[in-house]
Amino acid sequence: MKKLFVILLLLVLVASLGLAKVKVQFWHAMGGWRIDFLQQQAEKFNATHPGIEVVVQYTGSYRDTLNKLIAAVQAGVAPHVVQIFDVGTQIMVDGGIAVPVGDLIANDPTFDIGKFLPQVLSYYRINGKLYSMPFNSSNAILYYNKTLFKQAGLDPNKPPRTFEEFKEVARQITKAFEGNVVGFGFNLHSWFFEQLMAAQSAPMCDSNNGRTGRPTKAVFNNEAGLKIFTWLNDMYKEGTMIKTKVEDWTGARNLFISQKVAMLMSSTSDVKLMMDASKQNNFEFGTAFLPKPADAPAGGAVIGGASLWIIDGHPDKEIQAAWEFVKWMAEPEQQILWHQNTGYFPVRKDAVEQLLFSGYYKDYPDHLTALMQLLLSEQNYNSRGAIIGAYPEIRSAIEQNLEKMFGGELTPAEALKKAEEAATKAIKEYNEVY
Repeated sequence: MKKLFVILLLLVLVASLGLAKVKVQFWHAMGGWRIDFLQQQAEKFNATHPGIEVVVQYTGSYRDTLNKLIAAVQAGVAPHVVQIFDVGTQIMVDGGIAVPVGDLIANDPTFDIGKFLPQVLSYYRINGKLYSMPFNSSNAILYYNKTLFKQAGLDPNKPPRTFEEFKEVARQITKAFEGNVVGFGFNLHSWFFEQLMAAQSAPMCDSNNGRTGRPTKAVFNNEAGLKIFTWLNDMYKEGTMIKTKVEDWTGARNLFISQKVAMLMSSTSDVKLMMDASKQNNFEFGTAFLPKPADAPAGGAVIGGASLWIIDGHPDKEIQAAWEFVKWMAEPEQQILWHQNTGYFPVRKDAVEQLLFSGYYKDYPDHLTALMQLLLSEQNYNSRGAIIGAYPEIRSAIEQNLEKMFGGELTPAEALKKAEEAATKAIKEYNEVY
């Protein structure tokens, strides 16, 4: 009887311990197979942290996730951890709804921020403070089909480096395949405009790209911006470029995978997908830095992707549990696994070192392209990327006017001017609120 009582007591204790778990709600914007991947990561964390249970929820696109977060905060049902895209940074800071991870780091002697890539940290530091934890960091790179290059009589180991070379290569490929393969596929997304501006060391807004003060106007209607609009328009009019619908990542990838286009600008997060797809479709692909005008000054690559934010308003024990999860997601093992299964580059120096010393990049050089593009970048306000509260609206303005340009309604100069005017209007309206 005594033994039975002890067993029952143990069962009660185990059950009570299970009930005492601290639950952490984690919202993210990673679709497709990444939904299962992040679920598996959370389960791994839960298994090694018995006092915490992370509950994962896919909340749609980056914009959807930000909008749902705002609604959840207003309703008093906000998650503990949420993945917010790069251009949502100023909105999050102005909203005052997050616990700055810099404050948590200052109170955690186990965490060494010095192990993180400074180029990544510099994007997310606002006025000297780190507000969120870098997680899925990327930049835009060029993917090109080496097999098609060979068949068109081009050197597969010499991707175009300048706008001028790029246009000529697109012409040669389109002509060689009599239009059945087109030189370039373009996903109509403002992010590529932003990346191509940074590659020319050109700003998007005043106040040093919003880095030394709140921006008051857009300033991308300049020589660098016009070169990008003209470059894209020339190829579209010549029939050497196919564009997709606005922000149609899947459509653009499919153009490249089906070998309907020989070159594509896309995120480094697609590297693993392209590796697998090229094998399945029997072609060899390569990656390269983004092209820029031959006479452009040295620039750099802007950090893209997203970071993890810890939302305030929860009990201290839940904030600490959320911090444990965010820390764990940024550890070398998790960063390396994420990098190898996607293409997003590691945000830590020690993770990069492990990959280099293991010979990983010798076997998978395309995983190194975006990282090298970042590390070789000029470090200045323009390459660090703009911090603008109205960035989502600015992206829409750029995309809408590019569409009008491609449709023949506006010249490149007119489209760029109207995009900047709409962007400045969005900035002023945002500033009136904050």
